[in-house]
Amino acid sequence: MAKRIQARRLEGVDENIWVEFVSLAAQYKTVNLGQGFPDFPPPRYVREAFSKAITGEQTLLNQYTRAFGHPPLVKALAQFFGPLFGKELDPLSNVMVSVGAYGALFCSFQALVDEGDEVIIIEPFFDSYEPMTLMAGGRCVFVSLRPTSAGDGKPPSSGDWRLDPAELEAKINKNTKMLVLNTPNNPLGKVFTKEELEEIANICIKYDLICISDEVYEWLVYDGNQHVRIASLPGMWDRTITIGSAGKTFSATGWKVGWAFGPDSLLKHLRTVHQNSIYHCATAAQEAVAQGFLKELERQGKPDCYFLQLRDELQKKRDRLYHCLTEVGMTPLISQGSYFMIADVSRFKSQVPPPTDPNIPYDNYFTKWMMKHKQLAAIPVSAFYSAPHKKQFENYIRFCFVKEDATLKAAEKILQKWSSESPGPQD
Repeated sequence: MAKRIQARRLEGVDENIWVEFVSLAAQYKTVNLGQGFPDFPPPRYVREAFSKAITGEQTLLNQYTRAFGHPPLVKALAQFFGPLFGKELDPLSNVMVSVGAYGALFCSFQALVDEGDEVIIIEPFFDSYEPMTLMAGGRCVFVSLRPTSAGDGKPPSSGDWRLDPAELEAKINKNTKMLVLNTPNNPLGKVFTKEELEEIANICIKYDLICISDEVYEWLVYDGNQHVRIASLPGMWDRTITIGSAGKTFSATGWKVGWAFGPDSLLKHLRTVHQNSIYHCATAAQEAVAQGFLKELERQGKPDCYFLQLRDELQKKRDRLYHCLTEVGMTPLISQGSYFMIADVSRFKSQVPPPTDPNIPYDNYFTKWMMKHKQLAAIPVSAFYSAPHKKQFENYIRFCFVKEDATLKAAEKILQKWSSESPGPQD
């Protein structure tokens, strides 16, 4: 019986760090800068649209809609994003709506990865990519972004972390089928430049690879950096699935509305998986997101555009947290985009000595110590690396700065008190 129920494909990835760290954050009553969600509301107009959808006269908005995307939403997405891809999108064949970006990713891996296929994942990576590859029968091949010197006395930035195209190309063989890209990157906050994406695109084209491009933080790009969609580059549309998220776009992560853009030749396979697993996501939430995009289509590029306002507000929050982390002795990297900023905590090793067990990454140990003794929650960056590489990147922890000012102020007080103390090792 035990042999019959063994989940062979999930060996090694069946334990999830989020379960442990969410529990610890609650146990120690921490100020939670660990989990990546806003603790402020979505804009009023999308909340009102959701309320109207479930209480208004259109009672069918409480029932099933089109399985692959509510017609008003796929039409709005095609209208909004077509110019950004430089293409006219067919709402019915080039757009698929799913249960959050998670659902779109799951459908992508299940549809396009076959037994024995190799999938190149750029590290650090959103932690679901690995188990999703394994569940589809694929094999993960990891290529790491590596920090380079900022030069000219500049503070370290997520943009200093670079991919070596030669290392990437050396990982490719006859079994390589797919490359997974995340820009802006979680947890690093790196925004890949057009030149970097062109290097990746050229390799995808040369070796006929499918590209899954996770772009859920596309609107959250700071300091004048630009988000470039790899599917918009020459030769990439027909081989790319682009993943997006209403949760990140409208600060409504609990609504679980996400989507995939791509050619019908790829999306038709995602639709088959979606139809026979997820099938459908909440009609009212889709209606509200559709209304949100229509509103933003009118405001696009204008001062009252929510995407611009949110970006500017989050950049201020990022800067506030950056200064606090610096004062306490950490070395944060200026995040170019996303919800997150990572910080180097290696200077604390004299105050918080590494664990005696050499298999435990220092960031994991340090984060638990900080939650227990400082009541401040973060996430160890080693959680975003494959098992063989965790120890190579164990000196960084991830903070989420997409929080109410009151939450950031509470974290600020903890960090200010910490910086004024002369801390020593604690149990």
